[in-house]
Amino acid sequence: MKRRTSISRACLLVASVIALSGASAADQAKKVKVFIMMGQSNMVGMGNIFGDKGESLEKAVKTEKLYPYLVDASGNWAERNDVRNVQVMVGKGGGMSVLHNEWLKVGKGKMGIEFGLGHELGEFLDEPVMLLKSCIGNRALGWDLLPPGSKGYDFTTKDKKTGKETTYTYAGYKESPERWEKGTKAEPAKYGWYAGKQYDDDVANAKKVLSELDKYCPGATSYKVAGFLWWQGERDCGDEGHSLHYEENLVNIIRSLRKDFDAPNAKFVSATLGEATKGCGGNTETVMNAMMAVDGKSGKYPEFKGNVATVYTHDMARGGSGNGHYGGNAKVYMDVGEAMGKAMVELLKK
Repeated sequence: MKRRTSISRACLLVASVIALSGASAADQAKKVKVFIMMGQSNMVGMGNIFGDKGESLEKAVKTEKLYPYLVDASGNWAERNDVRNVQVMVGKGGGMSVLHNEWLKVGKGKMGIEFGLGHELGEFLDEPVMLLKSCIGNRALGWDLLPPGSKGYDFTTKDKKTGKETTYTYAGYKESPERWEKGTKAEPAKYGWYAGKQYDDDVANAKKVLSELDKYCPGATSYKVAGFLWWQGERDCGDEGHSLHYEENLVNIIRSLRKDFDAPNAKFVSATLGEATKGCGGNTETVMNAMMAVDGKSGKYPEFKGNVATVYTHDMARGGSGNGHYGGNAKVYMDVGEAMGKAMVELLKK
């Protein structure tokens, strides 16, 4: 649909285009469209690019001839010079580590959804694109990623062996520890963690990247946060209290991200866990139902109509699960990335 032109070249040409057309800087059409990617390990990326372990991307593309847009006419890995691939993570000592900062191209290490996602967005948008991934593994929406303003709550569990019931108080934003027996005094976590700490860190890191835009998108001078992508839930499925409050927390994080990035109209796309399906039961189905409820098409949240979508991934998971990282199967990550990209494009059209 569109060319693969250099972001740097496109951004540097903006000034001359404005001068010739008489358009104002405020009407600039070439602002970098930023898509912020958050979640836990599968969003970080656990797919195999090379090797014999699992279904690698190299095998899928070069042997099975899938995802042909990833290679050029000579069969070498193609580079999308209109899509910037940036990935940051909290590093040792709490600082920000930069894992990727390059044009979108298959390289070494592991992969996430970025290749399929980047292709869909790059083909649809005339503006340059930045995929900005800010996340780390093994994090719960109900604890580590709890958005600002979230209130604590009480939840009663029943021991399956003894039948004894225990009520716990779960932490609200900036409280710790994760939970404590109701009526007892909560002792703050000694290691300095609190509910929402990962949310605060991931948002701060993404903002740091955007504050140094030219460093991460050479030649760019302005941006617009156009969308958020969310693939997460494994950690919450391990706790009944978290899973039952997943819907409330997901609604809150959508609102919080739009507020924190001053992007009230940014689209939001989430993806279910691959093992989740209707009738599977337990916390996994609870979390899936929560994701489906926030989809703008469900009608439950009128404010999300036309701007929030949920992608059902069970048919793409090939029997794999989120906790098992889908066996490292690159095709799962590619298919989920394409599907989330298509869903985002449909929202952008509106």
